[in-house]
Amino acid sequence: MSTRTPAVASLFYPGQAAALRQLVEELLAAAPGPTGQVPKVLVVPHAGYVYSGALAARAYGLLSGRRALIRRVVLLGPAHRVWVPGLALPASTGFATPLGEVPIDAELAAAVLALPGVTISDAAHAEEHSLEVQLPLLQTVLDDFTLLPLVVGGATPAQVASLLHQVWGTDETLIVISTDLSHFHELSTARRMDAGTAAAIESFAVDLHGEQACGAAALNGLLQLARQRGMRIERIGLATSADNVGSADRVVGYGAWWLEEAPQASAA
Repeated sequence: MSTRTPAVASLFYPGQAAALRQLVEELLAAAPGPTGQVPKVLVVPHAGYVYSGALAARAYGLLSGRRALIRRVVLLGPAHRVWVPGLALPASTGFATPLGEVPIDAELAAAVLALPGVTISDAAHAEEHSLEVQLPLLQTVLDDFTLLPLVVGGATPAQVASLLHQVWGTDETLIVISTDLSHFHELSTARRMDAGTAAAIESFAVDLHGEQACGAAALNGLLQLARQRGMRIERIGLATSADNVGSADRVVGYGAWWLEEAPQASAA
């Protein structure tokens, strides 16, 4: 029985609880807030908050009217540090941030561990930032919830879609896909590439690759299932690391989207 401790506190976001809470609340306060839609899925970036925090907050701000309704978050992000052939769960029983601990959903974890390509790897999670940076935002916009965190490596779209189908749930379950877009191009190239990637995502393409989005494997599986379910997707925004403090010579691109069930899917 163990808790995964923060790996990027004080690097990607403030390491002290008071400073972190203040920053997250400021980011959320600056976001537009709910629009009346009911997102089932959010696609959000995972860079340091100074770079992509404002865009991520715009996505999470859509949940402000559902804080007591969502009780479970299924969180998928790419393997940056330790490669896995499919998808990896942690052995940990909880994930900690300076804002507290989020318990792992043991029931869901046991269920998905029986699926092809799903393994347990604490090593894949130990230094992985793509999942960790989402947690302080989720802890602020939601009440108590359980977490199913999965690092995605070489999983096929079918494997990811099958897992998401297994854990889809109803209104109590939120799916979050963590991804950045293009990496380390000059600004005009990054914006051109990201515009093309955004168009592919919005057409439910399932052949995205790592040059377009580091979370392509998770995105492809999500988009395959979303297309099957007849879901609707809307862009929240695009941004780059050069928008605030980053260099325009080596840019990382960011995007955020929300997806909601089509009426016939939610009524099924």
